[in-house]
Amino acid sequence: MRVFFGLTAPLVVSWERKWFTARPGLTTLLTLVYGTYAIAPYIDDPRSWGALATAVLLALGCILLYRSSSTPSLGFSITSPLPTGLSTTKRLGVVTVLLAVLAGTWTAWATVSTFLDQLLRNDTLAVMFSALLIAVFGGGAFVKAATDPVVEEVYRLPSGANRDAALALIRSGGRGIGLIERGLLFAFLAAGQPEAAALVLAAKALARAPVDHVNQASKYFLTGTLASVIAALAMSVAARAAVGLPVL
Repeated sequence: MRVFFGLTAPLVVSWERKWFTARPGLTTLLTLVYGTYAIAPYIDDPRSWGALATAVLLALGCILLYRSSSTPSLGFSITSPLPTGLSTTKRLGVVTVLLAVLAGTWTAWATVSTFLDQLLRNDTLAVMFSALLIAVFGGGAFVKAATDPVVEEVYRLPSGANRDAALALIRSGGRGIGLIERGLLFAFLAAGQPEAAALVLAAKALARAPVDHVNQASKYFLTGTLASVIAALAMSVAARAAVGLPVL
């Protein structure tokens, strides 16, 4: 795990800081230096050097793929007589990334194959993941059924500013927020951390505070939140019971 996280960190930092484009030299140096630190306890194992080579190849591949006209020159150029839709630099980047994938597969195959085998045979993980999908997506159908009467009530309001404001707020809710909300609620409840689930609800309440003055919109979000909590709670209780854990 030290090697995996240690080699991933400089790549993520470089990606977030856009160094693949702006500072390719710094990206390469950071990957080499931090990667060497990550594999230091395992330098006698050839696989650790293979992992470092994978990280460096990935860094170089990303540099070539993201390279723009303003990126500092690599110090050499490559030309190709074959016309293609990609520039030669980007094609070289694709090849480099593929080499990194092959090197990483060779390096980690034994560990990854064992890990995947354990995951596939883990009944607890299968139950929890299936329950998560039911809570997130099945819960979405439950939330829709619970909030549809509120939406119909809004549509029956007389035309005016109050109706328009309520509809605008309801439409701004976003399906993705509900999916994330139910996923987090289920994860925390299934892990036996109801306090963390309460923090999720508190954060949503703060985000929705500005709509409190619109009665129908407030009712819509309250109903949707309660339905999400019920779906996540029900599935977390069922999943914990199925794997032999205390339901709460």
